[in-house]
Order: sequence, then structure tokens, then C-alpha cells
Amino acid sequence: MFSSNLIGFILAVVSSAFIGSSFIIKKKGLRKAGANGARAGSGGYGYLLEPLWWVGMFTMIVGEIANFVAYIYAPAVLVTPLGALSIIVSAVLAHFMLNEKLQKMGMLGCLLCVVGSTMIVLHAPLEESLNSVQEIWVLATQPAFLLYVGSVVAVALVLILYCAPRYGQTNILIYIGICSVIGSLTVMSVKAIGIAIKLTLEGLNQAKCIETWIFAMVALTCVITQLNYLNMALDTFNTAVVSPIYYAMFTSFTIFASAIMFKDYSGQSVSSIASELCGFITVLSGTAVLHSTREPDTPLITDLYTPLSPKVSWYIQGNGELWKKDEDGSHPNMITIRPDYFK
Repeated sequence: MFSSNLIGFILAVVSSAFIGSSFIIKKKGLRKAGANGARAGSGGYGYLLEPLWWVGMFTMIVGEIANFVAYIYAPAVLVTPLGALSIIVSAVLAHFMLNEKLQKMGMLGCLLCVVGSTMIVLHAPLEESLNSVQEIWVLATQPAFLLYVGSVVAVALVLILYCAPRYGQTNILIYIGICSVIGSLTVMSVKAIGIAIKLTLEGLNQAKCIETWIFAMVALTCVITQLNYLNMALDTFNTAVVSPIYYAMFTSFTIFASAIMFKDYSGQSVSSIASELCGFITVLSGTAVLHSTREPDTPLITDLYTPLSPKVSWYIQGNGELWKKDEDGSHPNMITIRPDYFK
């Protein structure tokens, strides 16, 4: 048992190192691709042709595989909190490789996110063992979880169709919020696929079950959506801020989804529930501190939803007549003002 936990611990640490590094490698790839075309933050997909981005993607996949295997050898209360190490890895690498400075209050916010998420995971209830994909399907189609899925889809559509075009370049919570809520469904689907693979290797073929392929399709759709908006977040905002906020929100929504789907809180003690609540408050506090200390990024002008502010200077001539000119000092007769400036 000790050797199994040790293997799981090592795999979890390796996983965090790979995942934390992938944030930095992918952002360097995004920057390189953005220098030659439309940035991911503006809706461009030129990074798909950038080898460095694919190196970061491969690094993340290796980390996720290591994390998945770690759960086979060690319990979740040991493996999951170690995922917070990826935040530290990405923050340190961003400081040296991307020249993205993490201020002291930002470090405090990062620490609060790690502590809060760790509290949530450590006090999360244990799950019952499942023996077939059909059992998971029954849990996934219960009214409470279907309501959660409907809420997630509705929130994601609002964020994608309304909030992202208007506020995505200035509010870090938009892109990360999409990744987090969709990510909670990803984990539920991937968990079902993992159980199917495990049972198949044990001699109980789950590939013939239609539920397995439905879970696979949901997982694929959610993963693609997550990666798209995570790339936008990385390309637009400071990596040292994106990583901990994404970790905190993703962990919170995932545990919440698991609690609804698997009824984890049935029979929970008051002290455990109180600890969970304290963990959520700590995570939210850390997220607020991180968001308030990030360096402001210059927003990209991508559409009419981001109007420019006219900057006109007025000058009084010796004869008392008013003249005006713009920032670059051009003649007032050359000033052109777009009507949508004042909308």
C-alpha cells in the first residue's frame, strides 16, 4: 500500500510539473504565432500551425495522462491537492521565461487559492465504487444533474455569445469561466470513460455500450471548447494570474458537479460541510486578490463592441477663438470622428 501511494505521489508531482510547464510553452507558441497573424485572443487559429504550441499541447497531454494513472495507485485525497503544484510551476517559469512579474499580493492570492482548493479536496467525501457504464449513465440522467448540465450549457452560451465579444479582452473571468464550467462536464465524462476502460481491461467489454460512446463524444466536445478559450485566456492575460484562477474555478465546479451527480454529500458531517464552505470562501478571496493585482492589459480592438474614446485637445488662441486638435497634433481640419465613438 505504501509503495502504491508513493508511485501515485510521484506521478502526481510529475503531472503538475508537465501541466505547469505546458502553460508557459503554449503561451510562447501563442506569442510567436500572434506575431505572424491574428492572435488567439482575437479569434485567430494560426497557433495550430506553430510547432511550439503543439509541444506545449503534448506536454499537457503527458501531464494529464500521468495524473490519470496516479489515481489508479493513490487515493484522490493524495493526488488532487498536488495539482496545485502546477500553479507554482507556471508562476515561477512565467517570471523567468515570459518576464511576467508576480507581485507580493499576487503571491498571497495564489497561496489563498491553493489553500482553499486543498481544503475543498481534502474534505470532499469519498465516492462509491461503480461497476459499469450503465450505472454512471443512471447517475448522469437523474433530474438534479440534468438541471446542472442545462445550467452549465446556458451559462456557457451566454458567456460565449454575449460576454466574450464585449468583455473577453478586459475581464479575465469570461474566458476562464467558460473553461471551468465546461471542464466540470469534461471530468464527469472522462471519469465514465476511465471506468469503461478499466472494466474492459478486466474482461467486461464496455465498448459495446452506447453510453460509452456518448460519454466519449461529450468529452471530446468539451475538451475542444476548453482548449479554445484557454488559449484565448493565455494569449490575452498574464499567465501567473490565469493559472491559479483557472485551477481554483475548475476545481470548485468539478467538485460541485461530482457532488450532484454522485450524491457525495449524503451522510456528510457538519464539520466536513463547514470545511468545504470555508474552502470555497478562501478560493473566492484568493481569486479576488489575484484579479485585483494583475497588471492591466491593453485591450485589442476587434469589433464595434469595444468603442474607442475620442481624445481631443482644446486650445484657446490669442483672439479668444477655440481650436481643437487630436493627440498626434494634426490640424483641426483633418480630424475625423467616427459616429460610434460616442455610443
